[in-house]
Amino acid sequence: MRDHSDLLAMNERSLAQQAAVRRATFSPGEVKTLRPFSIWEISQFMFNVPADTLRKKLSEDPSLPQGETEADGRQRWFSLTEINELRRRMRFRGKSLSPKRPSGRAMRVAVSNFKGGVGKTVVAQHLANAAALDGYRVLCVDFDPQATLTHSMGLTEVKEWNTVWGIMCRDLCREADRIMDSYDDPDECPYPSSAELPEDVQSIGAQRFQDFIQRTCWPTIDIIPSCANAAFVEFASAQYRSLHKAWSFFGCMARYLDELPDDQYDIIIFDCPPAIGYQSLNAAFAADILYVPSGPGYWEYDSTTSYLGQLGDAMADISDGFTQLAADAAITLPKQFADIRLLMTRFEATNPLHAAMMDAFRNVFGSDVCNHPIEMTRAVEQSGRFQMSVYEQDYRQMTRETWKRARQSFDRAYDEFLDTVLKAWTNNNAQNKATKEAAE
Repeated sequence: MRDHSDLLAMNERSLAQQAAVRRATFSPGEVKTLRPFSIWEISQFMFNVPADTLRKKLSEDPSLPQGETEADGRQRWFSLTEINELRRRMRFRGKSLSPKRPSGRAMRVAVSNFKGGVGKTVVAQHLANAAALDGYRVLCVDFDPQATLTHSMGLTEVKEWNTVWGIMCRDLCREADRIMDSYDDPDECPYPSSAELPEDVQSIGAQRFQDFIQRTCWPTIDIIPSCANAAFVEFASAQYRSLHKAWSFFGCMARYLDELPDDQYDIIIFDCPPAIGYQSLNAAFAADILYVPSGPGYWEYDSTTSYLGQLGDAMADISDGFTQLAADAAITLPKQFADIRLLMTRFEATNPLHAAMMDAFRNVFGSDVCNHPIEMTRAVEQSGRFQMSVYEQDYRQMTRETWKRARQSFDRAYDEFLDTVLKAWTNNNAQNKATKEAAE
């Protein structure tokens, strides 16, 4: 017979060999770097100007970044940092190249569904990459213990206390003290202070809010990473709730993100696990917009239906059962999203079954279904296999048309995503202004 001690022993043996396994599967000195981008890409996909016009602008102002020229002198390549400097300093026909950025804090988007394999991480990764290439500053939050998004961003060495679990420990400590301080006589408080919580919770909770944010291979994308050991968060969170029954566990991520300066990021994207639990609920309560990817098959449709129902039930239960607790923590219930969007992934326009499923989704969900699905192409397939987005893939490694088709599919999906974000951003600012005026 075998019990938990066998599992722990297996874990110890695996951890001891983890570095050796990594060396066997990755180059020891390998560090993921972002490739440069050609004049053709910049002019056609980023600045939307003729390549010759861009070349003329560069030749007229030698102080602008000039990129690296190939040995044959036929093509110049620019880093994203150089592209962003061009974006800040150049104008075409009097128009700025900087992206539209309403005032206020960053907009938060949760990419979530029950079903594994529907492309949640692929969607989150590509939306983040596309936004960065568009000039936005992006923060990704990896809620999934599979940590695929974390790995795709070039991070491999992540400690569990630097993940969402650490943020939840920190929040528990802060909320415990806030609740204790709300009593005139601390002795009357029936709940523990942070000093009475387990030592591991206290030590993790002592971290600063910026300690959880890691740089990635993209200069304008940061990430709050995940790791396999972060799967413990679901079990640990249940324990923490039993320790402190007044802890509004579903508001941890929202409170954490509220600490960030409004201008630190523009867009925050959550990659959620395929389950309804403490992490996915935190993502939902922190998000302004819910993005639900789904594949074009019946099982994906069935799973999406179940996900919407169970997430709705969980949020309704919180709204009904935690009203006073939420009010004390300044959380508004019921939770409201600025928008909910369903995005079809792995779509093949020539496949009759896929077309029929798209019609079914639209018949049921109407305008909540995105107009532009993610098409299945060789480049898209490789992006999942090699944890490298279409934007990171070098078009010289395949036919240009194959790469271009995949990029255009994601660009159309991203443009629709950005329209949704900007509309919600503007409406959010208008509501905040009206609320402020009413209070005055």
